[in-house]
Amino acid sequence: MRTLTAIALSLFATTSFAQDYQIADLKVMHPVARESAKLAQAGAGYLVIENTGDTADKLLGIEADFPRVMLHDTDMDGDVAKMEHLMAVEIAPGETVTFEPGGKHVMFMGLNGDPLEAGETIPAVLIFEKAGRLEVVFNVEAMDMDAAHDDHSNH
Repeated sequence: MRTLTAIALSLFATTSFAQDYQIADLKVMHPVARESAKLAQAGAGYLVIENTGDTADKLLGIEADFPRVMLHDTDMDGDVAKMEHLMAVEIAPGETVTFEPGGKHVMFMGLNGDPLEAGETIPAVLIFEKAGRLEVVFNVEAMDMDAAHDDHSNH
């Protein structure tokens, strides 16, 4: 089902038309996922959230058509990257939180032989504590060398 939805949506959206979204005082910019290796069990998504208001909010989770979707942060232990599950991510007033390779990111888990491919789109819902639910679309883009360390093939 995810593949059919992604194919249908990819006819109308390309990576060059990344969208920005807003709900209440929160701006969500450039949701993107990286293509995954053929045998990867998980893929990673990134975005930027800016709080233009006077009140803190929290990203509590993300829903998408995968067995599990989680918020993670990367913790370096020497040369070894370890993933830490985040229950929520606070966005303080006037603060911008960036989800990027080597830092906070979204994990799309349970790919099971159906890798994320460049040109696909992933419809998702961001769940905020105060602002509520926001529908977004992650564009899947080709993995570049800078993102190669964030492959998540072994998740």
